[in-house]
Amino acid sequence: MGFFSSLDISASGLTAQRLRMDTISQNIANINTTRTENGTPYRRRVVIFEERNADVPFSDYLTESSREKYIGKGVRVSRIVEDSTPFKRIYDPGHPDADENGYVLMPNVDIITEMVNMISATRAYEANVTSINTTKSMAMKALEIGK
Repeated sequence: MGFFSSLDISASGLTAQRLRMDTISQNIANINTTRTENGTPYRRRVVIFEERNADVPFSDYLTESSREKYIGKGVRVSRIVEDSTPFKRIYDPGHPDADENGYVLMPNVDIITEMVNMISATRAYEANVTSINTTKSMAMKALEIGK
């Protein structure tokens, strides 16, 4: 693995985690949105990651001779999907979106889950920054050897 490859992998992780944090922020911002453009409550969104070099079959990783050929190339966001868990039902007969029984369908966003996911994404982002800084430090030390 080369110097620029390690920077490339960490940079892809930074980009992916930033998008994950943006999506989590959007979920938190819409925690009380009971009506979207299609008339339903906001549905929580989840980011799905995949390896950038995902076209290699898993069996190829198992052979000794092929391990050197298939060094990872980072991560990318394959898609953002909507969480299919059911909406929360809250009794609030005065709400404009309440049904005939007084229940309002609320988004399927749980603030505790979102905050845990945000902490996880932040830590992953910090780990990628640390990796970039370590790579940069190693390169600087290698340049000092030549003096």
